[in-house]
Amino acid sequence: MPPHTFKVNGRPVTVEVEDDVRLLWVLRDLLKINGPKYGCGINVCKACTSHINGRAFNPCSVPVGQIRPTDEITTIEGLPDTVGADLHPMQEAWIDRDVPQCGYCQPGQIMAAVDLVKKVQAEGGSVTDDDIDEIRNMCACGTYARIREAIKQGAENM
Repeated sequence: MPPHTFKVNGRPVTVEVEDDVRLLWVLRDLLKINGPKYGCGINVCKACTSHINGRAFNPCSVPVGQIRPTDEITTIEGLPDTVGADLHPMQEAWIDRDVPQCGYCQPGQIMAAVDLVKKVQAEGGSVTDDDIDEIRNMCACGTYARIREAIKQGAENM
């Protein structure tokens, strides 16, 4: 099996696995990083949303062979380190707004929200309801109203 080297949550990793193995399985099964959840495995539910080089992506849809040695993968576990704090402002907003019900989709929801806020702020804007509606992460419990509130609060503190 070929070796694959890249960064995960700020540290270099090397795994030996076939090129076509999805990155989500590498993260969860080989590296024991369990924040990105397996939901559908076909890039629909987005429970596994993480960041690659600072942008949201779904590791269930990316073969590890497409990951370059210069790529930096950030999961929910590494998100606080991106701001040098115990929690990222979006995680704090999630707690303040009591968002999770079952909690399964929440890591992906938070990672998608952080990406959205960074994108909107980079364009010089403020997050609107229309922006939030572009997030396609599914929540089976239906906590979308609290998710919306938390994204707005998190955006104020990012």
